[in-house]
Amino acid sequence: MRARMSGITVTEENGVRFLRFGTQWVQGSMKIADPYAIDLEYVQQMMMWTLFNATPQHIVQLGLGAGALTKFCHRHFATAKVTAIELDAAVIAACRSQFFLLSDDERLRVLQMDAMAFVQDVQNHGTVDVLQVDLYDAQARGPVYESPAFYQACADCLAPHGILTVNLFCDAPDHGKNLEAMEAGFGAIAWLPEVHDGNVVAIGFKTAPSIDFTDLYQRAAMIRATLGLPAESWVDGLQSWMQGT
Repeated sequence: MRARMSGITVTEENGVRFLRFGTQWVQGSMKIADPYAIDLEYVQQMMMWTLFNATPQHIVQLGLGAGALTKFCHRHFATAKVTAIELDAAVIAACRSQFFLLSDDERLRVLQMDAMAFVQDVQNHGTVDVLQVDLYDAQARGPVYESPAFYQACADCLAPHGILTVNLFCDAPDHGKNLEAMEAGFGAIAWLPEVHDGNVVAIGFKTAPSIDFTDLYQRAAMIRATLGLPAESWVDGLQSWMQGT
């Protein structure tokens, strides 16, 4: 099956539906038999904040992609408000017609607007428990926003113990550029080993947490049991990062 919407391409292969922005780069995917699961490993890693906060009240996604994170959070965190920010109306339409994204309700809002405008709006500052950032254009040469000012605005949106996760799909030197840009606004940052072809998922804490790896592995086992996500591998990755291996 192949459909196009204003430069957006939707294809299917081996039971998986893919979203592209008219280029070779995959912007999101969905298992047709399980449309509310998270298919791609790096997208699963964007959920590693669950190791530190099991009951967020407001989750925000910058960059809708195929809607995997937005759908998953809306389904599994029944007490949380979920907000998705997407600049392209055609992406929102494709998610709703092709990727099972629900209409807005009392907990779900999908806003067509620029991510920078959202994070710079003072009305949003201090209101977000979890901020998931995955912002790429059709060419996917690197994050759309990667300046210290952008990451500071992201940090400003977070509540005192808020957490950011960000997908860094770029060349290795730009991983470091983004991580350095994050440093000023966050009490602590860490990142997982690279997966796929250049995806590194980083996590930023507004307030540095106290980390006990025994506790994290226990939480990871619970996340696997309740959410079906490979959370033990995230703890492995964080431990390797801390040990510098």
